[in-house]
Amino acid sequence: MNHGFALDAASLPDSVEQTHVSLFDGSNAGIALKDKPVFSVQYHPEASPGPRDSRYLFERFRDAMRARKA
Repeated sequence: MNHGFALDAASLPDSVEQTHVSLFDGSNAGIALKDKPVFSVQYHPEASPGPRDSRYLFERFRDAMRARKA
């Protein structure tokens, strides 16, 4: 999953928060900036087990695009 490297949550600057943690090994699986509309996940949300498990990520992205356009 992490391609041979991992992000240590303790090393994140104050402006970055850890948003997702892997249940497999406890490694970081997502971050977000506190002061900007930026976020990421380190997995394939479109491949989730349920049809709507990660829908909130796509809605968050859509809403950010709409806000930027407005």
